[in-house]
Amino acid sequence: MTRGMKSDHNTVLSVSVLARASQEGHETASIPVITVLTSVGAVSIDHDKVQPFPQPNPVTISEKAAVKFKPSVDIDGVCHPYPAVNAAGETNAGLKPSGKPTGDCKGSSLGSQVYGRAGWHKDLWAIMYAWYFPKQTYEGIWSTTGTRHKWVAAVVWLDNPDFEKPKILAVSTIGVSGVYDIRKNDGTQICNYRGRCSPPFGEYINDTSPMLWYGQGDEATGLAMTTARGNGEFQDLIMWEQLTEEARTGLSNADFAPPFVEQAFLPNLESARPFF
Repeated sequence: MTRGMKSDHNTVLSVSVLARASQEGHETASIPVITVLTSVGAVSIDHDKVQPFPQPNPVTISEKAAVKFKPSVDIDGVCHPYPAVNAAGETNAGLKPSGKPTGDCKGSSLGSQVYGRAGWHKDLWAIMYAWYFPKQTYEGIWSTTGTRHKWVAAVVWLDNPDFEKPKILAVSTIGVSGVYDIRKNDGTQICNYRGRCSPPFGEYINDTSPMLWYGQGDEATGLAMTTARGNGEFQDLIMWEQLTEEARTGLSNADFAPPFVEQAFLPNLESARPFF
């Protein structure tokens, strides 16, 4: 079932509702990622000309927690993350989803970026991390296919960022269909019908950093991010409130607006929520 909700800023939120399912080692949330379609485009420049923001020294409790729990990502044979916007608000023009999955997309010489936004949601502290990819190219059923522009998000759930040792309660990641897959730190392991069980939660955490993987799995319908047992890459983190006003406006007005803009952030947290 799909329902649309129109805002006062000529923005449409598209929400698809799917049934909760159980998969090996994780649960699937009932609502997939909220995508924002905007009618006002931002100024765009070549995908490899967007200057990233350097990671600022964290000052607030929220910023310190976001840096401490920043995930690593293992990019498996697909397009690497790029900056989506620069300080002037110019956004990434993306790439046509043609050629090889890594074609013209092996990483920017200017540096990469991960975007963040944090806040309380239903008595849990949520830190959303989001990566931008100029294209999503993958092997479909009959041929190579994909899309220009791709956002992938993960949400790290904490008990309280102000504690001396905050605890990771769960990690939610985006699956192929845009639905958040949730891995909980509740001491349980989920087994499939073949008797294969998920590893303990701690095996997906390196010190305080969740380890993630991004690539094409067994499905021929797109790329996905999931928790993994292996170190990957780190990108400079810039939080929503640390962006320039021009950058926030550029992202909000882009035709590929991310899941952490004002209209989409809270709906995404609700979709990724681990405990009901």
